[in-house]
Amino acid sequence: MLAIIGGSGLSQLSNMEVRRRKAMRTPYGEPSGALSLGAIAGREVLFLARHGYGHTIPPHRVNYRANLWSLAAEGVTAVVSVASVGGIRADLLPGVIAVPAQIIDYTHGRRSTFFDGDDQRVNHVDFTEPYDRALRQGCIEAARAAGEAVVEGGVYAATQGPRLETAAEIDRLERDGAHMVGMTGMPEAALARELGLPYAAIAVVANTAAGRGASVQGVHMEDINRVLQEAMGRVRRILEKLAQSHGG
Repeated sequence: MLAIIGGSGLSQLSNMEVRRRKAMRTPYGEPSGALSLGAIAGREVLFLARHGYGHTIPPHRVNYRANLWSLAAEGVTAVVSVASVGGIRADLLPGVIAVPAQIIDYTHGRRSTFFDGDDQRVNHVDFTEPYDRALRQGCIEAARAAGEAVVEGGVYAATQGPRLETAAEIDRLERDGAHMVGMTGMPEAALARELGLPYAAIAVVANTAAGRGASVQGVHMEDINRVLQEAMGRVRRILEKLAQSHGG
């Protein structure tokens, strides 16, 4: 079963037939909300709104461990994250959809591993490729099947939030090799790896990053909301094709 984690702009899937909702309790606390179980195009899927169904949980307070643990407990076989990002690279303009290949983590203070208890052995997971290669390719092929253009690859910079970045911080991220910036990519991807869950991300460029393009003088939230409203319709079409190919 495919699990979809929705970020800003995607707190529900209008093309999903929700059959039941399930509240979960985990050893790590409560997830962001009840799990929505149902089907897209006749294929079984699970949906979870990362920020809560009322979009009330800021990025640094998301219980990433409870979220991923609950998905694994439900027996999902793959996890696709949908997240909004700021575009740093010149071709990552508002409305562009990307399937990133790498991550740089700038977050701090987040509970980032399942292996940190007094009775737990240290566990080092390989994170050379933070996204599952086959699932990434599946997202790209689903976009092609849906007739939607996507940028293949790119480096996602995960920042702490909830504030947006300064222009100087974006300059630094660019020097570090980042192409897009978001606030929720980590530790989500690493926790999925610890659980052995294939994980990939679909990143929607909501705005040019601070100090770039239309954001030279500042980032305008009303523009972000307008872009996301249109772009998430295209993302839903991609997810429908992905669900069909994933089975379940």
